[in-house]
Amino acid sequence: MHILDILQNGLEAGASRIELALEEDLSKDLLRITITDNGKGMDKVTLDRVRDPFFTTRTTRRVGLGIPLFAATAERCNGSFTIESAPGEGTTIAATFQHSHIDRPPIGDMVTTLLSVILGQEHVDLHYHHKVNERDFEFNTEEVRARLGEVPLSHPVVRKWLREYLQEGLSALHSS
Repeated sequence: MHILDILQNGLEAGASRIELALEEDLSKDLLRITITDNGKGMDKVTLDRVRDPFFTTRTTRRVGLGIPLFAATAERCNGSFTIESAPGEGTTIAATFQHSHIDRPPIGDMVTTLLSVILGQEHVDLHYHHKVNERDFEFNTEEVRARLGEVPLSHPVVRKWLREYLQEGLSALHSS
């Protein structure tokens, strides 16, 4: 849910491109999650307050728990959390976790997470890179759109292919 929340923040910030990288290095007992978007970015005042759960720029509610909870979870799991942003340039969030830490939430259903972004925002390109030790899987909607031409990613046949392709790619990362 942390990943989906941060991806949603990028979408709400007007991003047209989001990069999501997950690196699981089991020999180092490390999980690193990096999310970069080209949205509107944040000024220094906003950036200084973004980890405060009672601060949000949203008008629909008075609290913003996504970033503070993500940061607290990373730090509770012997990791770290950083956020860099600049107006007009976008935002990069990086979190590390001790992979084996008992309190580290599972990565979860990445296929559904990715599809919700890919299919929910036709104007946004998502570049996803997931590495587990020496195995890696990469997916980029920009490349898929170039091959499809005028056929939208939301076309039923394309949606089915996307789900199967993502499931196969991610399953291969964890196979023995």
